[in-house]
Amino acid sequence: MGGAFLAAAVLARLGARIGLPTIPLFILAGILLGPNTPGFVLVDDPHELEMLSALGLVLLLFYLGLEFHMDDLKTGGRKMALAGGSYLALNVGAGLAFGFLVGWGTSEALVLAGVLGISSSAIVTKVLVDLGRLGNPETKPILGIIVVEDIFLALYLAALQPVISGADSMSAAAGDAGKAFGFLLLLAAIARWGIGVIDKLISTRDNELLVISFLGAAVFVAGVSEWFGVADAIGAFMVGLMLGSTTSGNRIRKLVHPLRDAFGAIFFFAFGLSIDPGDLPTVLVPVLIAVTLTIVMNVFAGLVAARLYDFGAGPAANIATALLARGEFALILATMAAGAGLDERLSPFIAGYVLILAVLSPLAAGSSHWLARFLPGGRDAERPRQAALQGDGAGGSGGAGGDKGTDPG
Repeated sequence: MGGAFLAAAVLARLGARIGLPTIPLFILAGILLGPNTPGFVLVDDPHELEMLSALGLVLLLFYLGLEFHMDDLKTGGRKMALAGGSYLALNVGAGLAFGFLVGWGTSEALVLAGVLGISSSAIVTKVLVDLGRLGNPETKPILGIIVVEDIFLALYLAALQPVISGADSMSAAAGDAGKAFGFLLLLAAIARWGIGVIDKLISTRDNELLVISFLGAAVFVAGVSEWFGVADAIGAFMVGLMLGSTTSGNRIRKLVHPLRDAFGAIFFFAFGLSIDPGDLPTVLVPVLIAVTLTIVMNVFAGLVAARLYDFGAGPAANIATALLARGEFALILATMAAGAGLDERLSPFIAGYVLILAVLSPLAAGSSHWLARFLPGGRDAERPRQAALQGDGAGGSGGAGGDKGTDPG
């Protein structure tokens, strides 16, 4: 564990000197020091870090919930549902079509629909944090789309399991989906009407007790969520949503930062451990096609979300690039597919597809202003910005320093 922390830190420090984001470097550290590459092996079995990795995912999504206020759900629920539904329709639909075109089988196509259709909540959260965009207007629809995706995923996994395993009981599948949906409704009801009680239970002046309380609540509800067939990530998110609305919310945000960053790094490191680069050449062509298809669908989804929220080209590009990453949920589907004995090409395909997008997404999000120039209205919005920058430079005040904190989007 110590070696994993240090390896991630060393690579991230080196990458920071040349402006690279931390996420692909954490993943690269896991690949280089895992059992699937030659040279020194730090971790023989990726499962050795499984619990720490799960904790990293829980904390990333818990923090995401803290930043997503209840008022956003109350006032923007309809737009959020439309944006999330549009994103899923474009990406899951494209994934299903791709799965049938590849010709690996119907069950495999259903798995690929989920792989290509669902963003990585962990990577999206980390990208938003690293780029300092949590306060941006377009971040609300991004978080809303993630919430809709997670709810869809909970139901999709419950319905998919009996299908890919060959079960013929639709009643069992419906029962699992109903159980997952019922638990989600319970969490939503608590978040809507139980904040007052939660506030009294969590409130304390002692930071030590507050950390133990919110950490225990997030991990416990995440575990219970899995038992009900809901992704642990959405359970942790809902706890963050509840606690963020209490009087202790601001203190919790500050206290969770170091925990989120440390165990988030372990999550991405463990993700790298699971990737075998030697398997990638056999599925390189379909991987590149799928990556291209995902980029195109995300651009369309970004434009749709921007239109719903009356945003311009810059926010549309930010939405498209921030949601590009695929990660933990794709790996869950790969595990399910392997356990069900589906086509052997699925595992290396998913690994290569996820790796490329995990590396590409932070880079694309950081340079989203380049994409914005090619979107409708992008060049018109760029002209006044360039004129303003030239005016600042001519005036001698502000200059590079004055523009340093400006988000290109």
